[in-house]
Amino acid sequence: MNQAVDKLTIDDFTSDQEVRWCPGCGDYAILKTIQKLMPELGKTRESQVFVSGIGCSSRFPYYMNTYGFHTIHGRAPSIATGVKLANPELDVWVITGDGDALSIGGNHTMHALRRNVDLTILLFNNEIYGLTKGQYSPTSKVGTRSPSTPEGSVDRPLSPCAIALGAGAPFVARSIDTEMKHLSAVITEAHTHQGASFVEILQNCPIYNDGIFEQVKDKKIAPDFRLEVEHGKPLLFGKDKNRGIRLNLEKLALEVVTLGEGAELADVLVHDQTNLAQAQLIAAMQSPDFPTAVGILYHKPVSAYVADLSDQRLKLREKRGAGDLGKLLRTGHTWQVK
Repeated sequence: MNQAVDKLTIDDFTSDQEVRWCPGCGDYAILKTIQKLMPELGKTRESQVFVSGIGCSSRFPYYMNTYGFHTIHGRAPSIATGVKLANPELDVWVITGDGDALSIGGNHTMHALRRNVDLTILLFNNEIYGLTKGQYSPTSKVGTRSPSTPEGSVDRPLSPCAIALGAGAPFVARSIDTEMKHLSAVITEAHTHQGASFVEILQNCPIYNDGIFEQVKDKKIAPDFRLEVEHGKPLLFGKDKNRGIRLNLEKLALEVVTLGEGAELADVLVHDQTNLAQAQLIAAMQSPDFPTAVGILYHKPVSAYVADLSDQRLKLREKRGAGDLGKLLRTGHTWQVK
């Protein structure tokens, strides 16, 4: 059962279940990235637990040859919290979608992040309800036509990263389903982080919302629409890296500038992943006025929930003793049935 960690391969983390997603679904690419990444983390299969809710992405645990739970709609963060508290030695992953995590599960997601529970939360965002045949979701763009919004949605969408930052998550990142190298690097950092990690993955749904992220995925045009942020590096993008993001101090707002046209490299904002205010501004950037930021938007470790709770329990035990369950059950207003 205990296999040498250094001998594990992608095959060891691939289950015998038939993968059942629509042809061309971005979930395939994400699954392959994580299966390939698992051996590199240096952990056994038995130390990994994947917990999901309901949705296309939530079939994920079936395809991983690890422990896993396919739970109920929106409640994956709560069940994952219980798993982590019961056995802190486990690596607990939450696999969820934009509908599962931000609609019926919004409250559960928010509080898992607020508590800073040691979970790696991967949110597959395709801006649509794929499993239930294409209704608009909390992240769907204004004007999205769907069975539930035939004339186009008038709802303003949620930003998953903005929600995570607002909830107090100490690690927030964004990546893309088909960018294996980038996605793998981001997930590795998320896994290494002690506490709650939140990664939004832009994921294509070829059936109900095809091409929604084409601007940031198409190799020919992506450099003009995608900003890859890196701590300590200037926020530059474009095919020639001649466009940048500047902070307008008068308006306290970001703006796009072109180097050599009224702006120099020194004017471009340098990414500081420990700066919450900057992360909130970068996460909110949207086309057509701004590029989409991908990478680690925010990372500022704070004490983690599981460790804090464990310390509290140890201090109480030192102060009050180990306790007696039998005595507790017979304390106060109790009676014995004969």
